Amino acid sequence: MIRTIQLLKLIAADFLAALLAWVCFYIARKYLLNEMTGYRFTEGVLFDLTGSAIFIAAFWTALYALIGEYRDIFRKSRLAEIIRLARVSVLGAVVIFFVLLLDDEGVQNYRSYYKTISAYFLLHFTITAVLRTWAVSSVQHLVRNGTIYFNTLLVGSNALALETLQELRRTGRHLGLKLVGYAPIEEGTVDAALAAELPARGSYRRLPALVRALKIEQIVIAIEPSEHRVIEEILTLLEGTPARVSILPDLYQMLLGSVKVSHVFGTPLIEIKQDLLPVWQKVLKRVIDVTASALFLLLAWPVYAFTAIMVKLSSPGPVFYSQERIGRQGHPFRIYKFRSMYTDAEKQGPSLSSDHDPRITPWGRFMRKVRLDELPQFWNVIKGDMSIVGPRPERQFFIDQIVKIAPHYRHLHRVRPGLTSLGQVKYGYAETVAQMVERLKFDILYIENMSLAMDFRVLLYTLKIIMEGRGK
Repeated sequence: MIRTIQLLKLIAADFLAALLAWVCFYIARKYLLNEMTGYRFTEGVLFDLTGSAIFIAAFWTALYALIGEYRDIFRKSRLAEIIRLARVSVLGAVVIFFVLLLDDEGVQNYRSYYKTISAYFLLHFTITAVLRTWAVSSVQHLVRNGTIYFNTLLVGSNALALETLQELRRTGRHLGLKLVGYAPIEEGTVDAALAAELPARGSYRRLPALVRALKIEQIVIAIEPSEHRVIEEILTLLEGTPARVSILPDLYQMLLGSVKVSHVFGTPLIEIKQDLLPVWQKVLKRVIDVTASALFLLLAWPVYAFTAIMVKLSSPGPVFYSQERIGRQGHPFRIYKFRSMYTDAEKQGPSLSSDHDPRITPWGRFMRKVRLDELPQFWNVIKGDMSIVGPRPERQFFIDQIVKIAPHYRHLHRVRPGLTSLGQVKYGYAETVAQMVERLKFDILYIENMSLAMDFRVLLYTLKIIMEGRGK
């Protein structure tokens, strides 16, 4: 409850600051444009001013939410907040200027425009900075005195883990980390001093169960960064859990610049990204998915009708084909396609297609080259099973084989699967499990660099492949 109250306090501070800034700007504008002489604040004027101020305050609050200002509010830095606020204030002030102030009848020349927009930016930034600094400071105080804390589990059992524990206790008070135990890597090599400081909670292989049982919110991996295989196994085990994950870096990673600290005097840690996209990009990506898919389904109905007729004429059987695939968070869903194979194509069990697959009909071979068979998947996008761009979904049968070779495949389930993917356009279709594993690196690369710009590039590559008829 106390965390919710602090979040609401921060939102209320931003709303109130935006409201006060607009009221102050209204008065300052009258002064800058020499309209104060004889001006009266009538009841109608006050009513209009109140309505516009509430609207503007709601706009700023929504903008902050889309930028992601209300995520992870308990680990904020006041200096970083001020810098970020200055950037967002410029963006918001420009939007308000073009939407509301550009056609201001009281403005006689461009100099007046510069004065009004500058005055509004300074008023909004200053008032918001004061109130937000107060709100963030009150949150930081609650974190420092232990009122708000995060149950933390240390993964490791050697001298390095002990050193990390001591460092966190010495410099990590402002992070609110409450160390509740450690998970040893090897039971027989536990550092005696570490065991005296923290209770052992069980092997690292039980991490998902430990996160649930102990309500863990933060995990710090304190093992040698050179032990890549163990770190990979730990990250795979933690996939899908709500806990934040940090890894202790080595000097080489620091020199590469992969170590980011949110607090200057904090323990240097590599933070594993949980939020792959900013909130506004996540919302916009979904809006684009739904809008583009609905428009395509509406406008391309002649293509759908022609393709359906050709499928029916090509071989006996249904027009559409559905199959269970695994989507976001490992949830199964049914994917829809135009049927490109004969009806008994998988009577011997699941298998991947190849260049000269006899199961594919002649028309189906053409559909695959230009991706016509995948057009029904736009319905999957509208339903929310898929996105236009994202890793291609696979069947559980093949996933079980892939994870034996590459456990990190599960990272793909962090996002919605897509109609097209970086793996498809850079590698192509896979004919064996080994090739699926090889293609995996491109999908991991997509997830780690996920953005709307990356989606646009993948779409351009996809269009090129369709035009060249290189599908399969």
